[in-house]
Amino acid sequence: MDTIFLMNSLWVMVAAVLVILMIGGFILLETGSTRMKNAGHIAGKTILTFGIGSIVFWAVGYGLIFGSGNALIGFSDFFYSGYDIEGLSLSGAVFFLFQLAFAGISLTIAFGGFAERAKLGAYLVFAVLFSVIVYPPIAHWIWGGGWLAEHGKQDFAGSTVVHLTGAMAAFAATLILKPRIGKYNKDGSANNLAGHNQVFTALSVLLLWVGWFGFNAGSTVSVDGAFFGFVAVNTNLAAGAGVIAAMIISWIVMGKADVPMMLNGALAGLVAITASCAFVDTWAAVLIGFIAGFLVFYSIRFFESKRIDDPIAALSVHGVAGIWGTLSTGFFATPELATVGQPGLFYGGGLHQLGVQALGVVSSGAFAFIVSFILLTIMKAVMNGLRVTEEEEIIGLDMSEHGSYGYPEMVKTEKAIISPDPKLNA
Repeated sequence: MDTIFLMNSLWVMVAAVLVILMIGGFILLETGSTRMKNAGHIAGKTILTFGIGSIVFWAVGYGLIFGSGNALIGFSDFFYSGYDIEGLSLSGAVFFLFQLAFAGISLTIAFGGFAERAKLGAYLVFAVLFSVIVYPPIAHWIWGGGWLAEHGKQDFAGSTVVHLTGAMAAFAATLILKPRIGKYNKDGSANNLAGHNQVFTALSVLLLWVGWFGFNAGSTVSVDGAFFGFVAVNTNLAAGAGVIAAMIISWIVMGKADVPMMLNGALAGLVAITASCAFVDTWAAVLIGFIAGFLVFYSIRFFESKRIDDPIAALSVHGVAGIWGTLSTGFFATPELATVGQPGLFYGGGLHQLGVQALGVVSSGAFAFIVSFILLTIMKAVMNGLRVTEEEEIIGLDMSEHGSYGYPEMVKTEKAIISPDPKLNA
């Protein structure tokens, strides 16, 4: 076997494992950012929906993205059987697994908009619909040789394909499901329904940060020239700049270095650099991450002021930062690194690439939001609502959806201390 073929396959296999481990990061992130009474539900449904997404991707998702077709969708290679792919310098099965992991991450982001109030059945049905109707068309447009790829759209590892797509589905769900009980007062002011474990959330960010090296550096799908090292450096710099920026702005505005905001700043930096990590210089990676850290702070406050209840900040971290990251290559892509599309505005490329990037953001974001909104509206009518009852939401989804708590001993102890009335323990 050719040595380069083997090394490429091994490298991308390692990257795929790192990306799949990010599912664990999202479990800790969502669990730590929400209340204890929903912890077991969040952990279980995340594993379950990744399983559903994996089967759907194998059956039809891969073929819709990478199969032969037209500028809008692919129509072949369904039920992938492990064969090698012509023209690809690595194992076809490894490439398939790597792409499956990306689809799973986008689906997990979409479910951020469901947190703490959706029925388990809503997760299961939307996991199938998202994996067939929402994600594959956008991935085909940009990565599968579709119409945006023909325009030279730059999205190296998925600021648009993975993060913006998931965030727009989360946005649609958030609007349809409405805010959680107790989030807003009658005068419109918001209450802080704080997550139950900041340590979980911090560990999740570290796990995701490491996983992102598989996400971005792995997207080189090659060891040739060790270019993956440069991509990894840009990824790390953007994350570092994001957490610093979020700390600075939260300290200035709030008078405290807010921990959840710092963690969201790191994630925003990672999301923003995902599109541009292979196209920009290191100084630009720092600037892109830094701006993302500022954006996520004001974006979270904006959505909260508009009574849009986003428990894990999916709209800000993955949506707003995803948009900024996609547009950033239109400013900072260098002539030497722009192997796709053209250089950015600051490198003599004019407004062309910025226009292409904006076109990708608008078309992909609008498609993901509109289609998700329609699908969820139909589901709401057919399933007699997507949201659990008020009583079920108060006692928590661990008990109402699964019949057991994620922390059985701690919840029983807390109830005994606080009150015998379960409603008061919500």
